[in-house]
Amino acid sequence: MKILYVTTISDSMVFFPRHIEMLLDQGNFVDLACNVTKPINPFLLKRGCKVFNIAFARNPFNKENYMAYKALKSLISRENYNIVHTHTPTASVCVRLACRDMKNVKVFYTAHGFHFFTGAPIINWLLYYPVERWLSRFTDVLVTINQEDYQRATKSFKARRVAYVPGVGIDIERFRNVAIDKTAKRQEISVPYNALILLSVGELIKRKNHETIIKTIARLNEANIYYLICGSGQMEEYLRGLIAELGLEKQVILLGPRNDIKEICKIADIFIHPSFQEGLPVALMEAMASGLPCIASRIRGNTDLIQDVKGGYLCKPDDVDGFRQAIERLAADESTRRLMGEYNQDKIMDFDISRILLEMKSLYEREWEQENQNITSITQ
Repeated sequence: MKILYVTTISDSMVFFPRHIEMLLDQGNFVDLACNVTKPINPFLLKRGCKVFNIAFARNPFNKENYMAYKALKSLISRENYNIVHTHTPTASVCVRLACRDMKNVKVFYTAHGFHFFTGAPIINWLLYYPVERWLSRFTDVLVTINQEDYQRATKSFKARRVAYVPGVGIDIERFRNVAIDKTAKRQEISVPYNALILLSVGELIKRKNHETIIKTIARLNEANIYYLICGSGQMEEYLRGLIAELGLEKQVILLGPRNDIKEICKIADIFIHPSFQEGLPVALMEAMASGLPCIASRIRGNTDLIQDVKGGYLCKPDDVDGFRQAIERLAADESTRRLMGEYNQDKIMDFDISRILLEMKSLYEREWEQENQNITSITQ
């Protein structure tokens, strides 16, 4: 089989090397198409994957996407792909429009969290829901990664098949077995050895909602609680101003983008994930694999992962007092933190990359079997 993997920008391809490797190991040919903003994994290039630069714009309403659509349609026709597997909203609109009249091409679409969800702004529903619902009829396999999206797609969309696969998978062992000198690591990032560390990982953007937790730290009024945030983004200057305004320069530390997340998880005591919107957050899964109790916003995706009271606590995204109370409970009870962390390590096994790859392999094989049956019936 000849397969094309499509994402809007090459940054998103970082989530799929193991998926693509699985397809290559089965004897398939796999190419990649995206707006190449960062280098593609060299391992995939060595395995023979060709990369096609398609100038998608992240804004789905950007007129440049029309030219990207035309380039993509020409590529798919010219290369005679059997399957096009698309990810990310803009690319997935273009793929399904391009393939809607191609009878020999099957379209897989993994939705990593629809922009419309319970509690989403009404404008999201008005703009995105009708488009996704209409395009679903040009989708052979619609893969959803959380239960809310799966239930909605099953009930309302017209895809030939709707499947639930819990995320892209994480390598749990990378986070479970980490040897680290915790005292030295804390010294490296200027945190006292006996401090209680809260940790968040995510872009510094409004959707990730770090602002609520910074305000929560101020309301805690506890000098020995430190809050680490790993990530970069457009709100960095604003957040630094808020931190200074609240007098939290010593307690709230913006660490920027990091390559040592698994080590930082091992020195943290509690993971905080207060997002307004998620599909199925990888950062939260990595924290669970590290054995951390988690306090998260009660939203789609987070609720697929965190069992309230058992693995941590769930709060409304903007509930400063709710987050404060949850932090205070866990800060005061080391035994509960340990038990919740162990619960999370058990639960996250269902999201291990090996299990996800088996599910994806099964989906592909089902399509291949059907294709072979169709070919046999035609030849007879």
